[in-house]
Amino acid sequence: MPADLAEKTDRYEGLLAEAVDAAEIAPPEGTPMHDAALECAEMAASYLEDGRHFREEDDPVNALASFSYGHAWLDAGARIGLFDVPTDGHLFTQ
Repeated sequence: MPADLAEKTDRYEGLLAEAVDAAEIAPPEGTPMHDAALECAEMAASYLEDGRHFREEDDPVNALASFSYGHAWLDAGARIGLFDVPTDGHLFTQ
């Protein structure tokens, strides 16, 4: 059975919003890695905003894509040490 687009879009929006709140910048201020973390966090927040805009415009496919891309920025950043993230739960890959 195919996934329901509306349900999946809701779920991914929630996951990204939680992940944006949970990710804490790890590298010390004044370092290039800190700057990179800020950029990744900004990209994730921008994709969350974009996805919400697409939902308002009744464009669930692009909303889902935006939420997915935003989460990917955070997940990749967490993997390379840009963010401190919860190690338990469902927000980030381990």
